[in-house]
Formats: sequence, C-alpha cells, structure tokens
Amino acid sequence: MIRVIINRYIAETLEKNYEDAALEVLAASVKAPGFISGESLSDIENPRHHVILCKWRSKLDWDKWFESSERKEAMSKLSLMLEREEHVTLLDSRH
Repeated sequence: MIRVIINRYIAETLEKNYEDAALEVLAASVKAPGFISGESLSDIENPRHHVILCKWRSKLDWDKWFESSERKEAMSKLSLMLEREEHVTLLDSRH
C-alpha cells in the first residue's frame, strides 16, 4: 500500500468552484482500481492551501490512475483554478 499527498493552492475567489471540481475528481478516483481511501484537508493558516491524502493498493495502481483519461478529464477543470501546479508526493512504508 502507498500513500499519496497532493498539495494544491487555489486561486483567489475560486474556492467554491474548486470544491465542486474536487468532488468530481474524487468521484472518478473512487472508481479506479486500487483506490482505498482519500480525504481533503484545508490548511488552518491558509484556507486556499488544500492537502489531499489518499491510499492506493500499489504505485502501479496510482500511476495508472494518474495517467488515465478519466483523471486528465476531471483535472482539466480543476487545474484552471490552481494558482500553481499541484505537487504530488508518494510515500511507502518500508517495514
């Protein structure tokens, strides 16, 4: 199992639009093979900074989702609302 951390910074005044678009991305990801869980958190100090935490069965499953046409389509709307490109970090427990 891997964990994925996605940092997004939302452009000013687009917060509500972002929430709707983010729900579309989440709805699409839930259907992807290997998706286990996900949650979206807002930075207390900067409400335009959102952190998405998700669990995937494997890096291969994540990579397939990340490159999928479904994600690209869902992200096409959302990415227009970001003030910078999202930053993705993949984590793995090596115990």
